[in-house]
Amino acid sequence: MCRCDFDLPERERELAALREQAQSPDLWHDRAEAQRVMRAVSRLEGLLATWLTLETASRDLQALLELVAEAPEAERPALAQDIERELSILERQYSALEIALTLGGPYDARNAVLSIHAGAGGTEAQDWAEMLLRMYLRWAESHRFRSEILALSAGEEAGVKSVEVLITGENLYGLLRSERGVHRLVRLSPFDSAHARHTSFALVEVLPEAEAGDVTIEIKPDDLRIDTYHASGHGGQNVQKNDTAVRITHIPSGIVVTCQNERSQNQNRERAMQVLGSRLLEQEIERREVERAKMKGEHIEAGWGNQIRSYVLQPYKMVKDLRTNAETSDTAGVLDGDIDEFITAYLRSQVGTNAGEAAG
Repeated sequence: MCRCDFDLPERERELAALREQAQSPDLWHDRAEAQRVMRAVSRLEGLLATWLTLETASRDLQALLELVAEAPEAERPALAQDIERELSILERQYSALEIALTLGGPYDARNAVLSIHAGAGGTEAQDWAEMLLRMYLRWAESHRFRSEILALSAGEEAGVKSVEVLITGENLYGLLRSERGVHRLVRLSPFDSAHARHTSFALVEVLPEAEAGDVTIEIKPDDLRIDTYHASGHGGQNVQKNDTAVRITHIPSGIVVTCQNERSQNQNRERAMQVLGSRLLEQEIERREVERAKMKGEHIEAGWGNQIRSYVLQPYKMVKDLRTNAETSDTAGVLDGDIDEFITAYLRSQVGTNAGEAAG
């Protein structure tokens, strides 16, 4: 059953304050703040409605339990089946509310920019990066989210060196932030004539899509170096023959972004600027997290040492998340996009640690 700490009176007071703020005639002078307030109102209204529905369902289930105790013996098996069915529904609803409570961060409702980078290992790692790309595209497709490849650097023999994908839909950043980190694959290599077992690594990054007013760092034209080049990829009708691909370097931060998916240079430049805004936003988020961690006395490790999940195809089949211990032997299903179990386990593990942030 749900482990979430839901203070109904406190949430009702919070919603009342937000509604009062939403009615202020000055609110829309700051469009970004107005959008934040309206999103918070909508989210809290949904949480409160769900909670009240669950309270009613719980009382109905309690009444049904009392009915079983008073019912004739012959009727009890059928009533017990009803109770079991209603309890299963109630548990799923509580679990959904528990997850929803973790998706209240300031950027969780945003679309996500997901990047995959092959680690050391040449073709092996590049093939693994492409396997991860397929996994996330299939996951997005199964949830009816829209995905768009913004930039792709193909491997020399197979796979991809790096790829950047924009995935759009509800709570995408909140869901996919669970995937940030190093993903490890163990398998018999299809590229090794001896069919030896190889270990490959790929890094997954997830950024919230930037919106107007997010980034406090001003992006000055003089701070940008913009290069154009031929789009590259695995071929096909969408690969352009002229210089439509765009690479933008933000000189003060050293951030480099590329976009080659659109048909015109101007469209690719616009997309690349959007991704640059997302990367600057993520940089600002990380800076704030480091400052908050310093105040709390925590030590934050970053980089390739933060392996989050292992995918073992040989000598046995197992996918295991090292943060939550969630695991499954259905490796084929996971690599085909069935990763909800791992996302849910991660978000559920954050209920206690992120309760304060989720409430905001």
